[in-house]
Amino acid sequence: MYQLSDVRPTNRLREAYGDDIILFDEREESVVYRILSEFMLGENHYAVVEKGAPGHDDEPEIYRVTGDSSGELELETIEDDDEWETVSELYDEMTFPNDGTL
Repeated sequence: MYQLSDVRPTNRLREAYGDDIILFDEREESVVYRILSEFMLGENHYAVVEKGAPGHDDEPEIYRVTGDSSGELELETIEDDDEWETVSELYDEMTFPNDGTL
């Protein structure tokens, strides 16, 4: 099981695309997302992104970052529930550190 100490920050997406990236929704419409965080966990690279103009119910989204055959970075949906839960919990720990106070 991974712990916060296993997380290694990275900036590969930011270096390639800047602070914002464009993704396509289910209707094939382009949506601007802001990169909130990128990190390595084991051999996997993850990105947490948020819509550039988030709505009331929009939450940050977590993706696995992979490379295609030409080296272009791509975002993949995390299909494995356990993997998603692990990455989500570690991101929460990075974002909202628990210092023991309420």
